[in-house]
Amino acid sequence: MNPRSRSKKNASAMKMLGAQLAVFRKAAGYTQRALAALANLDEETIRSIEAGRRALKPDIAEKLDELLDTKGALSAGLANLPENDQFPLWAEQYVDHEQEAIAISSYENQVVPGLLQTRTCAQAVFRSRVPAFGEEEIATKTKARMERQDVLHCKDGPTVSFVIWEPVLSFPLGGPEVHRAQLEHLRACAELPEVSIQILPLNRSGHAGISGPFFVLETPDHHQLAYAESHRGSHWVADPDEVSVMARKYAMLRSQALTPEESKGLLDRLLGEQ
Repeated sequence: MNPRSRSKKNASAMKMLGAQLAVFRKAAGYTQRALAALANLDEETIRSIEAGRRALKPDIAEKLDELLDTKGALSAGLANLPENDQFPLWAEQYVDHEQEAIAISSYENQVVPGLLQTRTCAQAVFRSRVPAFGEEEIATKTKARMERQDVLHCKDGPTVSFVIWEPVLSFPLGGPEVHRAQLEHLRACAELPEVSIQILPLNRSGHAGISGPFFVLETPDHHQLAYAESHRGSHWVADPDEVSVMARKYAMLRSQALTPEESKGLLDRLLGEQ
């Protein structure tokens, strides 16, 4: 079984609950538009809940249970979701959300963000993995990472903001040539019209990103999702209160970082020193 087919079976709790809603709705004979009208909701809200992009809230679950005569099934399912509605997902599911997002905010303190990596840098990242990936898997993962970057160049693409901790720029991952090429690529990406790159300087006595890297995405229906990474896996955060915390962290990081113009100047100086 390949990773992509396995990811489809290991759906998130939120997506599973949304799928249940879709089954109940169809069994009751309603379209998404008809159910939304009955529940006094936007059609996009029903669509997003069923797709797993929007969290089902208790009051909406109770209303839908009543309208669909589901004997409290949605409310019971919601009450038994994992704490904080945080759940592990395969990386493919993150990419699905990333590709449809209208805004992406990314904080990285270990390596250059994947959307900004050169091919050789991405290969070096995957070769650093313990336990080691095989060469075929490295090639597959590198190809997928490069394809993700199309989102930075497509028409009507998302607004993308990166905050990168300064030590990342000094990490010669892959060797001197790979490192310089990566800095040059960062500098070029900083000129893209919908991309903002800000460097969080090392001389800050404290900052909001000490807990590690994370992403905040805004979906087409203006719902926010957050995604955090760790050594042993990654998890989505869909609970609005928890996402709000991470969005506030990111806003603070942007205020603590150099401006985009100052960040370009820092990259220019680093390239001049090499």
